[in-house]
Amino acid sequence: MRKITERQQEVLTFISNYSENNCYPPTVREISGHFGISVRAVQDHIAALQKKGFLTLCEKRPRSIRVIEDGKPRGSRPFFSKVPLLGTVAAGKPLLSEENFDGYINLTEPFVRPDKKYFALRVRGQSMINAGILEGDLAIVEQQQTAENGQIVVAVIDDAITIKRYYKEATRVRLQPENPAFKAIYSQDVRIVGVLSNIVRTY
Repeated sequence: MRKITERQQEVLTFISNYSENNCYPPTVREISGHFGISVRAVQDHIAALQKKGFLTLCEKRPRSIRVIEDGKPRGSRPFFSKVPLLGTVAAGKPLLSEENFDGYINLTEPFVRPDKKYFALRVRGQSMINAGILEGDLAIVEQQQTAENGQIVVAVIDDAITIKRYYKEATRVRLQPENPAFKAIYSQDVRIVGVLSNIVRTY
């Protein structure tokens, strides 16, 4: 490995310490904010450290910077997150309000990923059984306000929470159950609060 400059060593040390303390590496913007330098300057430092064999990263993935030790990327602990668990959702209250909060569950990759926000809901009912979603399952939901056709979403209709498959039609939204015993829900006033990420089931 070739020698690095004093500033490159500072950047390398910050990345190493951040990765150790947070269980995942920093973003370029976080490095930029820490040192008070431009994003371009950080990218130049990272490129130099890569070239000299001190770092590796995948440009297509967020938070993929890894410090190289003994010729190999240093193993980092899996990303860990405390995901809020929602209990009985109170009508008229924001979904993630304190009234709905029922504690946290601890999840690691691949159930959760850095740079994403999640919440968890306990599944009630049988309307999604053909999608493999059973009553009592824990639905891990990525917070977002939009969805693609066919995705399974958590939506709010008239202050009621439902998990259904989402379809945008010409003048309305169709929320489709995955059980022939249940009818589809049609509405022009649907608020998406998240898209299903994973299901956790205990036996």
